Amino acid sequence: MTMKLHDLHPTPGTRHPRKRVGRGDGSGQGGTAGRGNKGDKARSGAHIRPYFEGGQIPLFRRLPKHGFKNPNHKFYALINVSVIEKYFAANDVVDIEVLKTKGLVSKNETELKVLANGEISKSVTVKACKFSAAAKAKIEAAGGKCEAAV
Repeated sequence: MTMKLHDLHPTPGTRHPRKRVGRGDGSGQGGTAGRGNKGDKARSGAHIRPYFEGGQIPLFRRLPKHGFKNPNHKFYALINVSVIEKYFAANDVVDIEVLKTKGLVSKNETELKVLANGEISKSVTVKACKFSAAAKAKIEAAGGKCEAAV
């Protein structure tokens, strides 16, 4: 036997008639219509914003302010000489744009700093804003050049 649309009905006990509040004292929901006496929540159209604490100073105002975001902060992409050794050939020019196209640094980093982790044996020209002293020594020892990028 197949079920038909007119045979569908909710399970007994799952559906309840809605309460008709404010329709006289005899209904049991007359008078204040289940809203209690007076106050903001007894009014029609009342809306209490989230985190409202009844007029008490709210938590976000009780807690101390903390921290500072410098709007002029520069985000440096950090690259080790081992990465330059691995991804670049001899006589290549290494700068932030080339590193971005190869996917070695993030797109939102604007400055480049070269660090000395690893070894380098190729002669490359590195254009960066900053070099660690050891990285500069390693690049120049391998016959490369370190140029300050503006």
